[in-house]
Amino acid sequence: MSVFAQLVEQLADLLHPLFQASATAAAIIVFTALVRLAVHPLSRAAARGQKANARLAPRVAELRKKHAKNPERMKQALVELYAQEKASPMSGCLPSLLQLPAFFLLYHLFSNSSIGGEPNGLLTHTLFAAPLGDRWADALANGGVLGGAGVVYLGLFVLVTVVAAFNYRRTRRQMSAAPAPDPGVPGMGTMAAMTKVLPLMSFATLITVAVVPLAAALYIVTSTTWSAIERARLYRDMPAAGALAAPL
Repeated sequence: MSVFAQLVEQLADLLHPLFQASATAAAIIVFTALVRLAVHPLSRAAARGQKANARLAPRVAELRKKHAKNPERMKQALVELYAQEKASPMSGCLPSLLQLPAFFLLYHLFSNSSIGGEPNGLLTHTLFAAPLGDRWADALANGGVLGGAGVVYLGLFVLVTVVAAFNYRRTRRQMSAAPAPDPGVPGMGTMAAMTKVLPLMSFATLITVAVVPLAAALYIVTSTTWSAIERARLYRDMPAAGALAAPL
Protein backbone atom coordinates (compact mmCIF):
# COMPACT_ATOMS: atom_id res chain seq x y z
CA MET A 1 0.00 0.00 0.00
CA SER A 2 2.86 2.42 0.79
CA VAL A 3 4.26 1.85 -2.72
CA PHE A 4 0.88 2.67 -4.21
CA ALA A 5 0.63 5.79 -2.01
CA GLN A 6 4.02 6.94 -3.30
CA LEU A 7 2.84 6.38 -6.87
CA VAL A 8 -0.23 8.57 -6.29
CA GLU A 9 1.87 11.25 -4.60
CA GLN A 10 4.43 11.30 -7.41
CA LEU A 11 1.72 11.56 -10.04
CA ALA A 12 0.10 14.38 -8.03
CA ASP A 13 3.44 16.22 -7.88
CA LEU A 14 3.67 16.07 -11.68
CA LEU A 15 0.16 17.49 -12.03
CA HIS A 16 0.46 20.11 -9.28
CA PRO A 17 1.49 23.01 -11.58
CA LEU A 18 -1.77 22.54 -13.50
CA PHE A 19 -4.23 21.59 -10.75
CA GLN A 20 -2.72 23.05 -7.57
CA ALA A 21 -4.69 21.88 -4.49
CA SER A 22 -6.73 19.41 -6.56
CA ALA A 23 -3.62 17.73 -8.02
CA THR A 24 -4.20 14.47 -6.10
CA ALA A 25 -7.78 14.27 -7.39
CA ALA A 26 -6.44 14.85 -10.91
CA ALA A 27 -3.84 12.12 -10.30
CA ILE A 28 -6.61 9.66 -9.44
CA ILE A 29 -8.46 10.51 -12.65
CA VAL A 30 -5.27 10.08 -14.70
CA PHE A 31 -4.49 6.82 -12.87
CA THR A 32 -7.98 5.54 -13.71
CA ALA A 33 -7.52 6.47 -17.35
CA LEU A 34 -4.19 4.60 -17.41
CA VAL A 35 -5.86 1.51 -15.94
CA ARG A 36 -8.59 1.69 -18.57
CA LEU A 37 -6.00 2.11 -21.32
CA ALA A 38 -4.17 -0.97 -20.02
CA VAL A 39 -7.30 -3.14 -20.20
CA HIS A 40 -8.58 -1.63 -23.46
CA PRO A 41 -7.10 -4.44 -25.61
CA LEU A 42 -9.07 -6.89 -23.45
CA SER A 43 -12.19 -4.76 -23.92
CA ARG A 44 -11.73 -4.97 -27.68
CA ALA A 45 -11.27 -8.73 -27.43
CA ALA A 46 -14.39 -8.93 -25.25
CA ALA A 47 -16.32 -6.96 -27.87
CA ARG A 48 -15.26 -9.44 -30.55
CA GLY A 49 -16.31 -12.30 -28.28
CA GLN A 50 -19.71 -10.79 -27.54
CA LYS A 51 -20.31 -10.15 -31.22
CA ALA A 52 -19.62 -13.83 -31.78
CA ASN A 53 -22.07 -14.65 -28.99
CA ALA A 54 -24.73 -12.47 -30.60
CA ARG A 55 -24.15 -14.21 -33.91
CA LEU A 56 -24.68 -17.54 -32.16
CA ALA A 57 -27.81 -16.42 -30.29
CA PRO A 58 -30.31 -18.05 -32.70
CA ARG A 59 -28.42 -21.37 -32.57
CA VAL A 60 -28.21 -21.18 -28.77
CA ALA A 61 -31.97 -20.61 -28.60
CA GLU A 62 -32.53 -23.64 -30.84
CA LEU A 63 -30.33 -25.85 -28.64
CA ARG A 64 -32.08 -24.67 -25.47
CA LYS A 65 -35.45 -25.48 -26.98
CA LYS A 66 -34.30 -28.78 -28.46
CA HIS A 67 -32.81 -30.05 -25.18
CA ALA A 68 -35.24 -28.31 -22.81
CA LYS A 69 -36.04 -31.61 -21.07
CA ASN A 70 -32.41 -32.69 -20.80
CA PRO A 71 -30.34 -29.96 -19.03
CA GLU A 72 -27.15 -32.01 -19.09
CA ARG A 73 -27.36 -32.59 -22.84
CA MET A 74 -28.19 -28.92 -23.37
CA LYS A 75 -25.16 -27.86 -21.33
CA GLN A 76 -22.91 -30.20 -23.31
CA ALA A 77 -24.29 -28.96 -26.61
CA LEU A 78 -23.72 -25.33 -25.63
CA VAL A 79 -20.14 -26.04 -24.56
CA GLU A 80 -19.49 -27.78 -27.88
CA LEU A 81 -21.01 -24.88 -29.82
CA TYR A 82 -18.95 -22.21 -28.04
CA ALA A 83 -15.79 -24.31 -28.43
CA GLN A 84 -16.46 -24.85 -32.12
CA GLU A 85 -16.98 -21.12 -32.74
CA LYS A 86 -14.19 -20.06 -30.32
CA ALA A 87 -16.59 -17.88 -28.35
CA SER A 88 -17.38 -17.57 -24.65
CA PRO A 89 -20.62 -16.60 -22.86
CA MET A 90 -18.49 -14.78 -20.26
CA SER A 91 -16.33 -12.84 -22.72
CA GLY A 92 -17.34 -9.43 -21.38
CA CYS A 93 -16.44 -10.00 -17.72
CA LEU A 94 -12.62 -10.03 -17.75
CA PRO A 95 -11.99 -6.27 -18.28
CA SER A 96 -14.26 -5.40 -15.34
CA LEU A 97 -12.68 -8.01 -13.08
CA LEU A 98 -9.15 -6.77 -13.82
CA GLN A 99 -10.10 -3.26 -12.70
CA LEU A 100 -11.26 -4.36 -9.25
CA PRO A 101 -7.74 -4.51 -7.66
CA ALA A 102 -7.09 -0.86 -8.63
CA PHE A 103 -10.42 0.22 -7.15
CA PHE A 104 -9.82 -1.65 -3.88
CA LEU A 105 -6.32 -0.21 -3.60
CA LEU A 106 -7.73 3.31 -3.81
CA TYR A 107 -10.56 2.45 -1.43
CA HIS A 108 -8.20 1.12 1.25
CA LEU A 109 -5.62 3.86 0.69
CA PHE A 110 -8.18 6.57 1.40
CA SER A 111 -9.89 4.64 4.20
CA ASN A 112 -6.79 4.14 6.40
CA SER A 113 -5.71 6.85 8.82
CA SER A 114 -2.08 5.69 8.65
CA ILE A 115 0.34 4.24 6.10
CA GLY A 116 3.39 2.32 7.28
CA GLY A 117 2.89 3.65 10.80
CA GLU A 118 2.77 7.27 9.63
CA PRO A 119 -0.31 9.50 9.38
CA ASN A 120 -1.96 9.23 5.98
CA GLY A 121 -1.43 12.71 4.57
CA LEU A 122 -3.43 11.88 1.45
CA LEU A 123 -6.64 12.11 3.47
CA THR A 124 -6.24 15.88 3.74
CA HIS A 125 -5.96 16.37 -0.01
CA THR A 126 -9.07 17.74 -1.63
CA LEU A 127 -11.13 18.09 -4.77
CA PHE A 128 -11.98 21.75 -4.44
CA ALA A 129 -13.53 21.88 -0.93
CA ALA A 130 -14.11 18.12 -0.49
CA PRO A 131 -11.43 15.98 1.27
CA LEU A 132 -10.62 12.86 -0.75
CA GLY A 133 -10.90 10.65 2.33
CA ASP A 134 -14.40 11.84 3.23
CA ARG A 135 -17.76 10.43 2.17
CA TRP A 136 -21.03 12.08 1.23
CA ALA A 137 -22.23 11.74 4.84
CA ASP A 138 -19.25 13.86 5.93
CA ALA A 139 -20.13 16.48 3.33
CA LEU A 140 -23.71 16.60 4.61
CA ALA A 141 -22.48 16.96 8.20
CA ASN A 142 -20.09 19.77 7.27
CA GLY A 143 -22.02 22.34 5.29
CA GLY A 144 -24.96 20.33 4.01
CA VAL A 145 -26.03 19.65 0.42
CA LEU A 146 -25.07 23.12 -0.79
CA GLY A 147 -21.87 23.41 1.26
CA GLY A 148 -18.46 23.40 -0.40
CA ALA A 149 -18.05 19.62 -0.25
CA GLY A 150 -21.75 19.03 -0.89
CA VAL A 151 -21.59 20.89 -4.21
CA VAL A 152 -18.69 18.66 -5.32
CA TYR A 153 -20.84 15.60 -4.66
CA LEU A 154 -23.79 17.17 -6.47
CA GLY A 155 -21.55 17.58 -9.50
CA LEU A 156 -20.52 13.91 -9.32
CA PHE A 157 -24.13 12.79 -8.90
CA VAL A 158 -25.19 14.81 -11.96
CA LEU A 159 -22.39 13.27 -14.05
CA VAL A 160 -23.21 9.74 -12.84
CA THR A 161 -26.91 10.30 -13.58
CA VAL A 162 -26.15 11.49 -17.12
CA VAL A 163 -23.93 8.45 -17.78
CA ALA A 164 -26.48 6.10 -16.17
CA ALA A 165 -29.31 7.55 -18.28
CA PHE A 166 -27.17 7.07 -21.41
CA ASN A 167 -26.46 3.45 -20.43
CA TYR A 168 -30.13 2.89 -19.55
CA ARG A 169 -31.38 4.04 -22.94
CA ARG A 170 -28.69 2.11 -24.74
CA THR A 171 -29.31 -1.11 -22.80
CA ARG A 172 -33.08 -0.85 -23.32
CA ARG A 173 -32.50 -0.38 -27.04
CA GLN A 174 -30.14 -3.37 -27.17
CA MET A 175 -32.56 -5.60 -25.32
CA SER A 176 -35.52 -4.59 -27.45
CA ALA A 177 -33.47 -5.53 -30.52
CA ALA A 178 -32.54 -8.93 -29.07
CA PRO A 179 -34.89 -11.92 -29.36
CA ALA A 180 -37.26 -12.22 -26.40
CA PRO A 181 -36.34 -15.11 -24.05
CA ASP A 182 -38.72 -18.06 -24.18
CA PRO A 183 -40.05 -18.55 -20.60
CA GLY A 184 -40.84 -22.17 -21.45
CA VAL A 185 -37.15 -23.04 -21.76
CA PRO A 186 -35.29 -23.81 -18.49
CA GLY A 187 -33.32 -20.77 -17.33
CA MET A 188 -35.06 -18.39 -19.73
CA GLY A 189 -37.53 -17.25 -17.07
CA THR A 190 -34.61 -15.91 -15.05
CA MET A 191 -33.17 -14.30 -18.18
CA ALA A 192 -36.50 -12.60 -18.88
CA ALA A 193 -36.55 -11.18 -15.34
CA MET A 194 -32.98 -9.90 -15.79
CA THR A 195 -33.96 -8.05 -18.95
CA LYS A 196 -36.42 -6.02 -16.89
CA VAL A 197 -34.01 -5.22 -14.05
CA LEU A 198 -30.65 -4.88 -15.81
CA PRO A 199 -31.26 -1.46 -17.45
CA LEU A 200 -31.74 0.03 -13.97
CA MET A 201 -28.41 -1.29 -12.67
CA SER A 202 -26.49 1.68 -14.07
CA PHE A 203 -28.19 3.90 -11.48
CA ALA A 204 -26.77 1.74 -8.65
CA THR A 205 -23.50 3.60 -9.22
CA LEU A 206 -25.12 6.58 -7.47
CA ILE A 207 -25.29 4.59 -4.24
CA THR A 208 -21.67 3.46 -4.52
CA VAL A 209 -20.45 7.02 -5.11
CA ALA A 210 -22.36 8.17 -2.01
CA VAL A 211 -20.89 5.59 0.40
CA VAL A 212 -17.22 5.16 -0.62
CA PRO A 213 -14.41 7.68 0.01
CA LEU A 214 -14.36 10.52 -2.52
CA ALA A 215 -11.09 9.21 -4.03
CA ALA A 216 -12.74 5.85 -4.79
CA ALA A 217 -15.83 7.67 -6.05
CA LEU A 218 -13.64 9.56 -8.54
CA TYR A 219 -12.28 6.24 -9.79
CA ILE A 220 -15.82 4.89 -10.27
CA VAL A 221 -17.12 8.02 -12.01
CA THR A 222 -14.12 8.18 -14.34
CA SER A 223 -14.26 4.46 -15.12
CA THR A 224 -18.01 4.34 -15.78
CA THR A 225 -17.80 7.41 -18.02
CA TRP A 226 -14.91 5.83 -19.94
CA SER A 227 -16.83 2.56 -20.16
CA ALA A 228 -19.95 4.22 -21.57
CA ILE A 229 -17.95 5.95 -24.32
CA GLU A 230 -15.83 2.87 -25.02
CA ARG A 231 -18.79 0.51 -25.31
CA ALA A 232 -20.75 2.93 -27.49
CA ARG A 233 -17.81 2.92 -29.90
CA LEU A 234 -16.95 -0.80 -29.76
CA TYR A 235 -20.57 -1.92 -30.16
CA ARG A 236 -21.79 0.83 -32.49
CA ASP A 237 -22.33 -1.65 -35.35
CA MET A 238 -24.11 -4.19 -33.18
CA PRO A 239 -27.42 -2.96 -31.68
CA ALA A 240 -28.09 -6.15 -29.72
CA ALA A 241 -24.55 -6.66 -28.42
CA GLY A 242 -23.13 -6.12 -25.01
CA ALA A 243 -26.50 -5.84 -23.32
CA LEU A 244 -25.50 -8.09 -20.45
CA ALA A 245 -22.02 -6.72 -19.89
CA ALA A 246 -20.98 -4.99 -16.69
CA PRO A 247 -21.00 -1.18 -16.87
CA LEU A 248 -17.85 -0.58 -14.93
